[in-house]
Amino acid sequence: MQRMKSQRNSNLELYRIIVMLLIVAHHYVVNSGLIGQMQSSSLTTNSVFLYLFGMWGKTGIDCFVLITGYFMCKSKATAAKFFKLLFEVMFYKIVIYLIFVATGVVTFTFTGFARALIPISNVGDGFTTGFIFFYLFIPFINVLISHIDKSMHQKLILLCLFIYTIWYMVPGYRVVYNYVTWFIVLYLISSYVRLYPFTRFNTKHWGYLSLLLICISAVSVIVLKHMGYYNPFLLVVDSNAILALLTAFTSFMFFKDLQIKQSQFINTVAASCFGVLLIHANSNAMRQWLWCDTLRNVEYLDSPYCALHAITSVLVIYIICTLIDMIRIRFIERPFFNSAFYRLIDNKINRLLGVI
Repeated sequence: MQRMKSQRNSNLELYRIIVMLLIVAHHYVVNSGLIGQMQSSSLTTNSVFLYLFGMWGKTGIDCFVLITGYFMCKSKATAAKFFKLLFEVMFYKIVIYLIFVATGVVTFTFTGFARALIPISNVGDGFTTGFIFFYLFIPFINVLISHIDKSMHQKLILLCLFIYTIWYMVPGYRVVYNYVTWFIVLYLISSYVRLYPFTRFNTKHWGYLSLLLICISAVSVIVLKHMGYYNPFLLVVDSNAILALLTAFTSFMFFKDLQIKQSQFINTVAASCFGVLLIHANSNAMRQWLWCDTLRNVEYLDSPYCALHAITSVLVIYIICTLIDMIRIRFIERPFFNSAFYRLIDNKINRLLGVI
């Protein structure tokens, strides 16, 4: 595991950290009751800030999966990697549920405990469940992309984007998608970038394009709100929305070739990004306890300290969750996955299933 981390570039690991901060900021706004208050009232200085602060969640999801595809298309998907992912998801679901029961945040029920034991829930728009199922497709996608040429790869991406992004925007037509299928589309895109590098644009060009799309996305939210749209996130509301996708792609291309020094600190912090998500977005009970009962975000909507509360809350949550996950990795994950018992099981599973 440590060897695999050292092969990753700190530029994309820094990008991973920034992306997860944006996702936490998104949850600050949409999971706290703030968005409902903002949608039912006129624009204020605080609501403009919060719209811009919390609009990047779906874009962040695209970024996160693009990073995954970029690395995994050149890597082997083994049973060990999948079980490590599954172990992390189950660990936080079970431990946080038991902590909430012990502290009286939720009441113990057999149904609630059963749900904590099952790492999957909503396949449609649940990120964690979608990512788990998507991960199972990676070996098959890698076989596919290794057996098609550049032209066929391009055509496959264009077909997917036509269906899930272009046709999705046509009024009067409904395109049903879920995270599993969309993550596969993103994987096709980032694997194409890895296999057939772009040479026309350099890092500076991608940076300018990314900045332009960030500005266009931000303006679109404020303009749509000013025009009376109930959901001003229209062009970034889903991961397959046109501005969410384009902003994610151009920012990914910028960070991919950004030249920074290798940093063990950045790589270590980035290794806990998924843990940050699994902790702070663990369940509806966590969302209620964190954003509504503890931080009381809605109370700061009309406060002069609104921006300070939002920024501080996101940073503190990120730091605390990162530290928690570092402790889990150090004292639980590494000892277990380095144990002779686990290696024995892993070898038997790989012999049974085959390493793809």
